[in-house]
Amino acid sequence: MSTVLKRLSILVVAICLCSPGAVCAEGAYTLDDLFRIALERAEKVKISEENLFIAEREKDKTVSALLPRISAFGDYRRYREKKSFSSFAGSFGVQPESSASWGLVIQQSVSLGGKEVIALDIAQKGIESSRYNADAVREAYIFRIAEAYYDVLKAMSAVEIAHANVQRLRKYRDEAEIKLKVGEVSKTALLRAEAELSGAQSGLVRAENILLFAKAVLARLSGIDEDFVLKEPVGREPGVTKDATATPVHDLQSLSSLKDEAMGERAEVKSLGLQKKIAGQQVRYAKGSYLPVLSFEGIYSRRDEDPQSSFLNDETVYGALRLDFPLFEGGLRRAEVREAVAKQRQSEMLYDDMKKTVGIEVENAFLDARTQAGILKSLEDQARFARENYDAVSKQFEFGLATSIDVIDANTLLVDSERELTRAEYDYHLAILRLKRSTGTLLKSVIKDK
Repeated sequence: MSTVLKRLSILVVAICLCSPGAVCAEGAYTLDDLFRIALERAEKVKISEENLFIAEREKDKTVSALLPRISAFGDYRRYREKKSFSSFAGSFGVQPESSASWGLVIQQSVSLGGKEVIALDIAQKGIESSRYNADAVREAYIFRIAEAYYDVLKAMSAVEIAHANVQRLRKYRDEAEIKLKVGEVSKTALLRAEAELSGAQSGLVRAENILLFAKAVLARLSGIDEDFVLKEPVGREPGVTKDATATPVHDLQSLSSLKDEAMGERAEVKSLGLQKKIAGQQVRYAKGSYLPVLSFEGIYSRRDEDPQSSFLNDETVYGALRLDFPLFEGGLRRAEVREAVAKQRQSEMLYDDMKKTVGIEVENAFLDARTQAGILKSLEDQARFARENYDAVSKQFEFGLATSIDVIDANTLLVDSERELTRAEYDYHLAILRLKRSTGTLLKSVIKDK
């Protein structure tokens, strides 16, 4: 029995080590872990990869149009009766009892407008566009993961602050109860302490529920179990110093250089740039319909009859060239060309619109990062002063030099400042990631780190 249990233990350990979550055997995920797992498991990422696969198959179909089509045929016929024609020269078979034929056909059509070559170029550009679209989906998805990651951290911090608040108010309530017994405070001071403690306990329950929901969202997005633990980011994002007054690396770059970087790196801009080129090619493709189509056909066939006719030609080999030039199609070609030109205009406007949108996103992310850096230093000072104020007021209350209202106000100020500071720290981390996302460098940095 012990041997069986030992083997089962070894099997469980091996499964844990080989599983995707092996890196989190200690139960703690870093943000990089979540990025990697999400890129491997997220359905939206896989759907975008399937679109890339479909685009590659579209190219395969286009290539097939450039190659000749070879086919074989055959048939067998059994007639109800044999028929013949008799004359002074003899009897000739008109209908045999049975006949069979088979052969090979090779066909190839070429548009003199070069539509096949244009279609191949469009398919190639379509693959590149799908690849950029997949990168855009990946980058947007990992940024969504980052948002959910920091939402969980903020919720965890909120729970810790709420828990500390409950402990402080419970201590204050106990002290107020003792002071009431010795007559140093009135009954209203104890009631006020009880009310504040009840409010803090309800706040703790609310914070815990928010944490559970934030963890559920992160688990859903990243594809991990909800029973997880997160590792705090080590230090701050690259370019972010502990002292928020110091100049971050991103501040060394001008806004215009960041916009230029985004125009060259954002996958959405690259994809729409290719779509604009594809739209131009589609206009050429549509205009190619005005030129004729040259077709070649070669056939080898054999025929057999029973009984054989005197005039039976049992083997046929020939080739044919055909030129098709539709003279009137009810305005179809003109409509197709005008439609393609309209789509070309659309693609140009979409490309210009995307460039403007990206420019606004970069500017917004840049200003947000600077704003977060600016308020972070102020909130650090505020939290430090609020802590010192609370300690001083608490001691004054012990010696009867401060009222219960002073303690409650100091505690409220401390809780609010700690909550704001924690939120600001995580918002600053996220602001840096948003700036990377807006310039199109977030996915590259994640893949590079891997």
